[in-house]
Amino acid sequence: MKTSIKLFALLFSILLFSCGGDKKQDVSYGKKAPAKVEKKTPASTRIALDNKGVGPITSLTLAAEIDQPMALHGKEVYEKMCTACHKAEKKFIGPSPKGILERRSPEWIMNMILNPEVMVKEDPLAKDLLMEFNGSPMANQNLTEEEARAVLEYFRTL
Repeated sequence: MKTSIKLFALLFSILLFSCGGDKKQDVSYGKKAPAKVEKKTPASTRIALDNKGVGPITSLTLAAEIDQPMALHGKEVYEKMCTACHKAEKKFIGPSPKGILERRSPEWIMNMILNPEVMVKEDPLAKDLLMEFNGSPMANQNLTEEEARAVLEYFRTL
């Protein structure tokens, strides 16, 4: 009987020590650990001057001086067609155009104005902008190239 009690006490001690310990185990019960979220620069502030976008404008050279009459016409077009979603000084439904030429190429801006549907489907930056602005796609205002160019000239004055 004493041997049985000693044997039982020994087995109980072994069992107790094998279950304990200070090792921390990851018990996930079949669930995957959450992926680490990488901090990314928002698309609206990301600089991508080498991206020309997708659309009819493949090359555009801006004059050193701002064409004031063209910029004035661009302001009129912008106020009539764009201010429902864009504010010059702050984010709104869409991004602010202020300082846009410091972050985007003139070709990209023109293609976004003229070809927004294709841009959000095929251009990675436009896709990121769409996600940043809660999936609100830019409406195609059916501007002519001349009107879009005038709006771009107006953006240079902001």
